[in-house]
Amino acid sequence: MQLLIVWVVLLVGAFYLLLWRPQQRRMAAVRRLQADLHEGDNVLTTSGIYGRITRLGEDDADLEIAPGTVIYIARGAVGQRLDPEPTDSHDEHEETESE
Repeated sequence: MQLLIVWVVLLVGAFYLLLWRPQQRRMAAVRRLQADLHEGDNVLTTSGIYGRITRLGEDDADLEIAPGTVIYIARGAVGQRLDPEPTDSHDEHEETESE
């Protein structure tokens, strides 16, 4: 009987550490991202649409997916914020080395 209790405790602990805790961290990160969004941010939605936020409401947003094409999305549909276009400082560095 004591061995059964130990196994149950171990299984519950493993479930918490391997499944529950990481999921809670991911959810907190998504909530933090969606709270920190600003107009002009380039984002990727959970459905795979790339765009730039043109208007941000409490629960919704307007997303420009092409020049002049704006779609209306739920704020919760934003999956990640994309970094701005990287500068080509690496290419400039290569040019100065070759001279």
